[in-house]
Amino acid sequence: MSFIAGIITSFCRLVLPKNRPDIIFLKGGYVCLPVGIVAKLLRIPYIIHESDTVAGLANRLLMKKAKCVAFGMPITDEVKAKHPNYIWTGIPVSSDFKAVSLTKAASLKKAFSFNPEKPLVVITGGSQGSENLNNTTRLILPELLKFTSVALVAGRKHYEDMIDLKDYENWDHASLESNFRMWEFNTTMNELMGAADVVVSRAGATTIAELAALKKAVILVPFEVLPGSHQLKNAERLSIVGAASMVKDSDMMKNPANLLDEIRHLIKSPRLRADMADLLHEEARADAALRLAKIILGENDG
Repeated sequence: MSFIAGIITSFCRLVLPKNRPDIIFLKGGYVCLPVGIVAKLLRIPYIIHESDTVAGLANRLLMKKAKCVAFGMPITDEVKAKHPNYIWTGIPVSSDFKAVSLTKAASLKKAFSFNPEKPLVVITGGSQGSENLNNTTRLILPELLKFTSVALVAGRKHYEDMIDLKDYENWDHASLESNFRMWEFNTTMNELMGAADVVVSRAGATTIAELAALKKAVILVPFEVLPGSHQLKNAERLSIVGAASMVKDSDMMKNPANLLDEIRHLIKSPRLRADMADLLHEEARADAALRLAKIILGENDG
């Protein structure tokens, strides 16, 4: 019923001369499908931006008639040859997300009260957090703290459930003695992840784009049960080319040591971390927003 209502609403709004746009930009998701269908009927050109490695259902249904399909992830030459209107633009992220030097990373560690001489692992499930990542961190934290500092962003949704971990956060006046800190959410994620030697994260497309811009070694923990398995496909592609490490959520939940072992492996392998970070950084496109703007304005040069 909501889909039909979307069709009717889109038609009424787009058909009126005062509302009729010259072009429509669709970001994906089910809410874009009615708009795209009506745009096709009214012959209004539209542009799609697909963030993930594999397009979602709505975008797949609309791609054929799109004026241009901009991808957040790289596309193969084979796909380009078959579909010349497909362009890799990247995903726009804040300019605050940019690579930092080792010296700057050490300075950021110190700013967050961590030992600048010790490696740092940042674990985040995003602004809302991840219950599975949080609970796994609780289980492996004592072992992690034997060889690395740990920063956990527990998320607004799950922070209260993790409050017991504050027992690990020991301070002597203004000095952090335990090399562990936990936040509900950190408003300077670019700096916190910039300080990290390894970031453990879900595999959403925008998060990956931010980490690519930061040039970080990453362990992706995709949540496989999401519709379309977008996170899993994002993580698998990067893992295959060596740009990230992957531990599936299901494997982590069966045995938390799977995540612990992967973190330990990367912490002990600085050359591997650097190589992974370099490969992931190749996926970053600092001018993604400009590229998209030029496409929308009809100024794209390919």
